[in-house]
Amino acid sequence: MTAPERIRKIIHIDMDAFFASVEQRDHPDLRGKPVAVGHGRARGVVAAASYEARAFGVHSALPSVTAQRKCPDLIFMPPRFDVYRSVSLQIREIFARHTPLIEPLSLDEAYLDLTDYLQDGETATETAEKIRAAIFAETGLTASAGVSYNKFLAKMASDQRKPNGLFVITPKQGPGFVAALPVRKFHGVGPATADKMKRLGIETGADLRSCTPEFLAHHFGKAGAFYWAIARGEDLRPVKPNRERKSIGAENTFLQDIFAPEAMREKIAPIVTKVFAACERLHLFGRTVTVKVKYADFQQVTRAHTEGAPVESAPELSRRAEALLAPLFPSDKGVRLLGVTVSGFDEAGKAMDQLGFPFGREGK
Repeated sequence: MTAPERIRKIIHIDMDAFFASVEQRDHPDLRGKPVAVGHGRARGVVAAASYEARAFGVHSALPSVTAQRKCPDLIFMPPRFDVYRSVSLQIREIFARHTPLIEPLSLDEAYLDLTDYLQDGETATETAEKIRAAIFAETGLTASAGVSYNKFLAKMASDQRKPNGLFVITPKQGPGFVAALPVRKFHGVGPATADKMKRLGIETGADLRSCTPEFLAHHFGKAGAFYWAIARGEDLRPVKPNRERKSIGAENTFLQDIFAPEAMREKIAPIVTKVFAACERLHLFGRTVTVKVKYADFQQVTRAHTEGAPVESAPELSRRAEALLAPLFPSDKGVRLLGVTVSGFDEAGKAMDQLGFPFGREGK
């Protein structure tokens, strides 16, 4: 006789407007006011927005000048990433009281697998409530949670009661929940893919479910199998703790466009210093260096080169980055942004981020 299929207990925890909420916590005069984390200068970009700011249409990745136009009373706070990482570590320690199976997605969200770690007959929903309560008691911040039987639905569930809420999707509810949901809201379906699906007549989970595996593979390649499964409320991906970092990078947008090689070398220096400091801190030394250039007209290009040995010093990283950038300067139309990334970490040199959280931009 075949054993019944084991039902997993997955929680997705998502901090509410994390960066902005930390600023409002630490600066009580900001509470209840529209706050953006970022720089209000002409070339600035919003890294995160409070819910008060979101009511005006302010969101992450929005140019600061546009955000200020949408919300004239918007208050900009410079990012304090060391503080955000410290709070992330606090939250990670709370997670670890309940399960060792923690998969961070960014500084402010993670999956937890409690299938084998529920205590004293507690349900996953009760544990999620305990975690949210502990986060608030110990950090003064609120978190939203989604509880379900797989990662996809847990992630979708955490968006249903934001901010400071909890939502559960049971195995019986899963297929129906997905069927009624617009594919544009699916985690894993970006705007370009959603537009393509719409052109193919796919606008809801029910539409997606009506497609054959062959049709989805033809139009979406390997991702077709994933779309076919989630349309049925299925997702077999495990929660993977200690995800390996694939790259380390940084970039900077300039107040004034740069044109000359001398200006390029001056502007790239602090970026290189920041990137290599992170490489040293994480004990990750890669063989591939990639540079990113964004022009004044927003055209973007990247250049990459891999050498036999890893980058082992800031001067070496500077040499490789400048060599990649040299053919692009002087620039007639001006450069507004430069970025440097190191990747291709050797197996012998791989180490995990000691915080357990990849660096990322928060936007929820």
